This record gives sequence, C-alpha cells and structure tokens, in this order.
Amino acid sequence: MATTWKIDPTHSEVQFKVKHLMITTVTGYFKKFDLEVVTESDDFTTASKIEFTADIDSIDTNNQQRDTHLKSADFFDAENYGQLKYVGQKYEQDGEDAQLLGNLTIRGITKPVKVKVEFGGIVVDPYGQTKAGFTVSGKISRKEFGLTWSAVTEAGQVVVSDEIKLQGEIQLVKQP
Repeated sequence: MATTWKIDPTHSEVQFKVKHLMITTVTGYFKKFDLEVVTESDDFTTASKIEFTADIDSIDTNNQQRDTHLKSADFFDAENYGQLKYVGQKYEQDGEDAQLLGNLTIRGITKPVKVKVEFGGIVVDPYGQTKAGFTVSGKISRKEFGLTWSAVTEAGQVVVSDEIKLQGEIQLVKQP
C-alpha cells in the first residue's frame, strides 16, 4: 500500500551557497517550496515518487537588490520560469550513506543531479504525526542551467562562482 509523505515547511529549509569574489560565501534561501514523496512503506528506498519544487520569487539572500537581480533574466528569469523542479529517480541507501539520483530543471533546462542524503530517522511527534528527517547536500554548475551572468573585477577576480552548493534540512509528514 502506497504511503504519501509531504513536506513540513515550518521545520524544513532549502538553501544555496555561492562564492562572491572568491573570498566569501553568500547564502540564499527559497522561502516557498514543496516536496511530495510516495513510498511503499516507511522504507524510502521504495520511493516511486519524489518531487520537489521551489518558487523562484521566494528567493531571499537578505539583500533585496541582489534578490531582484537573481530573479531577473540575468539569472533565474522568474517571469518566464517561476519554479525550479527536482524529480528524484532513485533513492539508494547503503548503511548510513545514501544518495538520490534525479533530474533538476532550472530555466527550462533539465540535467541529472546526484545529491547526498543523510537520513535522520522516523519519529512520532507529540501530536501523533509520523515524521521523517533528512539532510540533503550537493552541488551544481549554475552555467549548465543557463545562469550564465558573469562579471570580473578590474583585478581579474570572478564576481560569482560557477559552483553552487545546495543544502536542505527536510522534515516530511506521513499522510493519513
């Protein structure tokens, strides 16, 4: 019998990190996102559906000017591509190590992306809800997804790195 799990947005976060001037890291968040997982039991290796979406307009880097630039056609082009999407194809668990293989779509470009998954476990909360926890991490090349805006300082320093680190703290709620 299929089991559906949905994101608990109040106990989850999705962020990205990018090097700025190659000397510091800027962190951004997606404030609006969704995730649905369908499994055959409480064993996530049986997942038949793993779909994550994030609203591009919900980007927050704690700087409104930068957020506006990220939403523009220079980067995510939120006007034409309102969401990014990750569809998991295969969840593999090997002891404590796990990975999720799937396809990430940004700006209409889909590429295979593998992320590392740390399974935190399954518990029943004080309200009787069964919850599963995960830490997800990975990295992508932003340029592979059409995020090609680039600038160089007078001294030749790259302003924004190509490599983007992805990090998610995910709590799922088992649906009745």
